[in-house]
Amino acid sequence: MKKKPYKRILLKLSGEILAGNRGYGIDPDVLSQICNKIIKIKQAGIEIGIVIGGGNIFRGISAAAKGMDRVAGDYLGMMATVMNSVGLQSGLEELNCDTRVMSALSITQLAEPYIRRRATRHLEKNRIVIMAGGTGNPYFTTDTAAVLRAIEIDADVVIKATKVDGIYSEDPVANPDAIKYPEITFKEVIDKELKVMDMTAVTLCKENKLPIIVFNINEDENIVNLIDNKHIGTLVS
Repeated sequence: MKKKPYKRILLKLSGEILAGNRGYGIDPDVLSQICNKIIKIKQAGIEIGIVIGGGNIFRGISAAAKGMDRVAGDYLGMMATVMNSVGLQSGLEELNCDTRVMSALSITQLAEPYIRRRATRHLEKNRIVIMAGGTGNPYFTTDTAAVLRAIEIDADVVIKATKVDGIYSEDPVANPDAIKYPEITFKEVIDKELKVMDMTAVTLCKENKLPIIVFNINEDENIVNLIDNKHIGTLVS
C-alpha cells in the first residue's frame, strides 16, 4: 500500500476561488470542481480540515478603507465565510461526503460551535471539517484563522490553494519575469515581505514549525501530485 504523504492537512481556500470568472458570489461549476478535487484527497485516506475566506462576498479591510467601521466590516466578513462554508458543505455532501461546518461565531441553525476536541473527533471519524467564522475576533484574517486551526487540530501542513502556482518574487501577472521559489524559508518570506499570507500567520507557522504549501488548485495534476507526495507549488518551511 502506498504511504500517505500526510495524515492530516489544513486546506486554506480563498473565497475568490469560488467566484470563478464572475468575480463575486459562488459559481456552482467552480464549486463542483473544487469539491471533486477535495474528494480525491479524502479518498487517499488523508484527514482534511478546511478554512475558506469570504472575499467573494465581503471583505472587511476594503470596507474599512471606504469608511465603514473596521470591527463591523470584519464581522460581516466572518459571516461571509460561514456562507461559503455552508455552500462548500452542500457541494461535498452532494458527492456523499460526510462533512461538518464548525463556526467561531454562534450560528446554531447552520453550524456547530467550533470546539477543538470535537473538531479533532470529527476528523478521526473521517469527516471533512470546515471551520468557519475566522477566529471569531476582528482584526484577524482567515489566513491567521487557518494557521491557528491547523495548530489546534495538529495538522501536518497548511495547504494554501490559490490561482497561482506558487510564490514569486513579484506579482507574476504584473511582471512575467518574476522568479518562482520552489522552496523558501519562513525567514526569507518575512524579510522579503512576500505576500504568501499575512505576517501574523507566517510567524505562527514559523514558531510552531508548521510548513506551508502554496499551489494552484485549478491545475488538476496538482492534487494527484500532492497525494503522490510529489513537489507542487512552493514549500515554505
